[in-house]
Amino acid sequence: MTQENAFISIRNVNKFFGKFQAINDVSMDIDHGEFFSLLGSSGCGKTTLLRMLAGFESVSSGEIYIDGQPMSGVPPHHRPVNMVFQNYAIFPHLNVRDNIAYGLRRQKLSRAKRREMVDEMLELIKLPEYGDRKATQLSGGQRQRIALARALILKPKVLLLDEPLGALDKQLREQMQLELRALQRTVGITFVFVTHDQEEALTLSDRIAVMSDGRDLQVDTPTRLYESPVNREVASFIGTMNFFDGTVKSVGSDTAVINVDGLGEITAPACTVSLLAGDRINVAIRPEKFLLTDQKPEGVQNCVKGHLDNAAYLGERSHYYVSVEGISQPVAVSAQNQSRAGGTEDRKRPVWLSWDNAAIVVLKDA
Repeated sequence: MTQENAFISIRNVNKFFGKFQAINDVSMDIDHGEFFSLLGSSGCGKTTLLRMLAGFESVSSGEIYIDGQPMSGVPPHHRPVNMVFQNYAIFPHLNVRDNIAYGLRRQKLSRAKRREMVDEMLELIKLPEYGDRKATQLSGGQRQRIALARALILKPKVLLLDEPLGALDKQLREQMQLELRALQRTVGITFVFVTHDQEEALTLSDRIAVMSDGRDLQVDTPTRLYESPVNREVASFIGTMNFFDGTVKSVGSDTAVINVDGLGEITAPACTVSLLAGDRINVAIRPEKFLLTDQKPEGVQNCVKGHLDNAAYLGERSHYYVSVEGISQPVAVSAQNQSRAGGTEDRKRPVWLSWDNAAIVVLKDA
């Protein structure tokens, strides 16, 4: 995707608050109709970038384009965007219908047309019978839907969402994730979504920008972010990851032989980083990529003996922690529970860890 065909183009954007740099030379492109998430921990700059898209914060340098038009100097109410906040900003003195119609006040529409548009929104958010209900009578999930409807009724080209599910409990949050994704597909407009919740971003997004210290570390699909992180910071932020120190022994056309502390000599597949013999690197393996067995597996290239230190039973999965000689931290292993015992069986025993070459991620920022 290039600036010429991107629906939203952020080019070399910087933002300073006094001497503090909140956004550091960020460039990224977002396609039309994409569900795009800005993901990162508190203070990483994701909300500041969203507010610059909305026009609530000015750009110190660089430029933001929406639908080919530069946004510098364009006030929020003249931008083709609308925003949904975490607290929803529902007006308690108005009923549901009037809350949804609030943004239509400046438009010269007949009462019948406004009612028709509100009815369409109530159907879209699956609350057709709630029009006359007071805002104070709504649940958290219903309030979130009303806030979405109020934003969408103005037919923005871009909907900006600042952690809109953050105030919901876990079960309702997961339900609303599915509803929000279905709603975005129905209306077909571009959603830019801010969250600190990695699972939420992976569930909802077409692509994700992982941010840290005002920089975009990697912009990619959920699968590539998880399976092929570009550096240790991304790898550790997206899910759980085991890291091992290693030294490159030799490099071939499509593989590299690496001496890994605690794991021995392994063969890694071709990777996106350039390696030379003698390089100190990180080898990373996800917990679910390990196979945990009581006996040494036969016919397996990669395996190491360890000792099961602890296990946690989490219902559908169990998490295991295995100490391996030469490795300072226990190796995290995750496995689907196939029996009722799960992770409650003997937690202090010798075990074997094995893995496939394809499970290995090589990171050069050791």
